Amino acid sequence: MGRRVVALASEDNSLQIVSAIDHESNPRRGQDAGVIAGFAPIGVNLTSVWPEEEVDVVIDFSLPEAIDRCIENCVEATIPLVVATTGLSEAQQAKLKAAGELIPVVWAPSMSLAVNLTMKLAAEVAETLDDVAGGLDVEIIERHHRFKTDAPSGTALKFGELIAKKLGPETRHVHGREGQTGERTQSEIGYHAVRVGDNPGEHTIVFGMLGERIELKVAASNRDCYASGAIAAAKWLIGRPKGIYNMFDVLGLDA
Repeated sequence: MGRRVVALASEDNSLQIVSAIDHESNPRRGQDAGVIAGFAPIGVNLTSVWPEEEVDVVIDFSLPEAIDRCIENCVEATIPLVVATTGLSEAQQAKLKAAGELIPVVWAPSMSLAVNLTMKLAAEVAETLDDVAGGLDVEIIERHHRFKTDAPSGTALKFGELIAKKLGPETRHVHGREGQTGERTQSEIGYHAVRVGDNPGEHTIVFGMLGERIELKVAASNRDCYASGAIAAAKWLIGRPKGIYNMFDVLGLDA
């Protein structure tokens, strides 16, 4: 994802990349970040050292192991921060929320425009069908590449969170089913994680009723949708007051 952010940002005349940071163990450290990204040289070498130059905004699209240092550096230098990294621990989430009291932060489980629009639609479907005769069953199926380390995806969990807000506080979150589980209750959201090949991300939200169903499906064909969304969030965040924002804010959608 870092490579795609570098590649797409390099093509944007309104942006200037001033630093590209990775772990010090990266064997390509010291090489031009544009070349590493499969792009033309940009005159910025991959480094593990935080930049001394003035920075308008930082995009973190890495791993949970890297987020703590990133948050600390951004808070210390009062730099706006876009966090697209998923799988954060509860302690890291709390740290990020605390950072939002000092700097502006865009934090979202998915930077995709299509995903966030589908989240909006899913919440509206849940709200409309909450009291449907016969009850409403909600299942979330997500597919990702074999290398993904967290399950279910942060995006799937966000879908569930938004839907649960419309269905009520009694809603339970059930992760997979096995054995004699008994009949499905109407107050639960089911999650199912599939890991196959190089799938960059696919989510299907099933709203089942007696006699009919609605399925919302959103799928990425490559990772550029996430990189371009993170870049759009970074542009939007510059100049904003401190606080925690999400992609609904960036896109001008009501929560």
